[in-house]
Amino acid sequence: MIALDNLDRQMLRLLAGDATLSAGAVGRRLGLSQPAAWRRLKRLRDAGAIARHRLDLDLPSLGFGVTVFLGITLAAKGRVSLADFERAVSAIPEVQTVQHVLGLYDYRLRVVARDLSDFERVLRRRIMTLPGVGAVDANVLLSEERLPGPL
Repeated sequence: MIALDNLDRQMLRLLAGDATLSAGAVGRRLGLSQPAAWRRLKRLRDAGAIARHRLDLDLPSLGFGVTVFLGITLAAKGRVSLADFERAVSAIPEVQTVQHVLGLYDYRLRVVARDLSDFERVLRRRIMTLPGVGAVDANVLLSEERLPGPL
């Protein structure tokens, strides 16, 4: 675990809000020179505190108006390889996240679709036919607020 000071946390908060900020822009907002901000950012990247930069798409504007969270329980845990299930579900383009979880379900999926009938198609033709799928529980996303996290 990397030791973070107050300036590191402020830097991470800024980048969590806009990952496209340059070292110079980060430095200006925090009262640092560009080289000092760059060195800090490099240290955070090298230590693994910044794992990657990600593009946050506006899914409704791209035609994906429905997001559904699925809880998947595998039918025969001993007979189905978890790796086989994960590989098969990861190949479905509408599946955005695959989480292996402990609790009521074996997996949680985040699935996007154009509308409910498109989601039904994805569910019936792609997800329900995956190896080992037993029970499926669905929750349709009504709204979402992104929170900055604990920094």
